Amino acid sequence: MTCFFCKGDMEASTTTHVVELGDSVIVIRHVPCFRCKKCGEVVFTGTVVERLEQITAELKKSLEEVNVVSYTAA
Repeated sequence: MTCFFCKGDMEASTTTHVVELGDSVIVIRHVPCFRCKKCGEVVFTGTVVERLEQITAELKKSLEEVNVVSYTAA
């Protein structure tokens, strides 16, 4: 896979995804992604994006000021 921005090579990795909802923050750790070796740009697959949306929707119901979850445990 090639980076859309700098055309560098992408490699499988993990990242931390942060979602801000009003006065609350959701931090999702260990999210699978592809990261550019050259510029660091992060790209998610469609499946990962769907799961991130699902996790966010679930946590929205019982939102605290800060929620920290692991992608694999959520």
